[in-house]
Formats: sequence, structure tokens, C-alpha cells
Amino acid sequence: MIDSVLDVAGLTRSFSQGGETIEVLRGVNLHVGPGEIVALLGPSGSGKSTLLQAVGLLEGGFGGSIKIDGEEAARLDSDGRTRVRRDKLGFVYQFHHLLPDFNASENVELPLLIRDATRAQAKDRAGELLTALGLGHRLTHRPSQLSGGEQQRVAVARALANRPALVLADEPTGNLDEATADVVLAEFLRLVRGEGSAALIATHNERMALKMDRVVRLHEGRLA
Repeated sequence: MIDSVLDVAGLTRSFSQGGETIEVLRGVNLHVGPGEIVALLGPSGSGKSTLLQAVGLLEGGFGGSIKIDGEEAARLDSDGRTRVRRDKLGFVYQFHHLLPDFNASENVELPLLIRDATRAQAKDRAGELLTALGLGHRLTHRPSQLSGGEQQRVAVARALANRPALVLADEPTGNLDEATADVVLAEFLRLVRGEGSAALIATHNERMALKMDRVVRLHEGRLA
């Protein structure tokens, strides 16, 4: 049995700007266990998004080791990274990035169909997740017909559709008013725990971070 969903060791990232080298990540080490929800806390510009991009295998140019569900992922080729993202990761962003011409159910079905689920299987799974998030009556509504909070709930369901080992979320309620953000976060955490996934959630909101299992702080490119 794998005792770690995410193991990051010695992760570095630097950029050249105006003839100077800017070190954004300076030897980050991080462990996330199965089913654990970890808050990545830090102010804007501290490197939270850069760290999530590294763990999400969305960019190259990083140094160090990234093991996802026991597999060394940092050195995979493009096809390998795509496979890991598809099979083991789910993503939730500040802005929902839903496909405007697809209804709520279809937006959630898409990652399942990409992974070769049948149309019936995808539809059933999408309905299950959206109903759990209180959207069972909104399955056929397009994003333009949904409120901001409803759209973000659809994004949460989409991230969990393939039962990922690890969900990565970057300020997932940052585009919502405080009252809606609290409700969506509570439903997000409840659903992630119910699915048994682990999660790494970046936020600058201390109050939000304290609702998670553990808090790590990114400061000057290192985790404290």
C-alpha cells in the first residue's frame, strides 16, 4: 500500500528577468498522505501557483523530484505527464474554466469520456457528483445559466470525476463573495473527503486554511 500520494523533494524553480535570476522555489519538500487535505498558505506572489503548476506537471523547467502516487513524474515525457494528469490528478482553479457550449453534466462527463468511459457511465457519474453538490436539478443548464457558486461546484465535480488520487486547487473560491465561498468550500471539502482523494489547496486566506487537515506556509520560496 502506498503511504504517500505526493512526495516533493528539493523542488526548485527560477526565472531570468532583466538580467537577474529570481528564485521562486528554493528546495521545497512536501509530503501529502492518502486522503489528507493540505492548505498551501502564502500571500499573492509567494510562489503558490508555481508550486501547483510543478506538482500538476503543467510546466517544465523545475529541478528536484515529484512523486505522484508512488511514481516519479518530474522526468516523464509529454505523453507520460498527460497520462498522470488524466489518471491521477484533478484540478480546480479560481476561475471555473467550464466549456460554455456544454451543460453542467456534459462538462463533468468530458474527462470521463476522455478516459474511455461509456456515455452511460459518464452520465451516471456526473449526475452522482452534481447531485451530491446540490445541483441535481441543474444538470442540463449551461454555465451562463448558473450562478458563480454553481459554476464552481460544477468545476469541483469535474475535478473529481475520474476519482483522482490528488486534487490540486488554486484559490478555488477566490472569485466568490465570502458567504458563497464558505458554502462552496465546505461542499468541496466534504466531497473530497467522501471520495477519499487527497488535496493540496493554495490560498492566501488564513481562515479558509484552518478548515483543512494541515497548513504549510510558503515563504521566500521555502515551505515552513
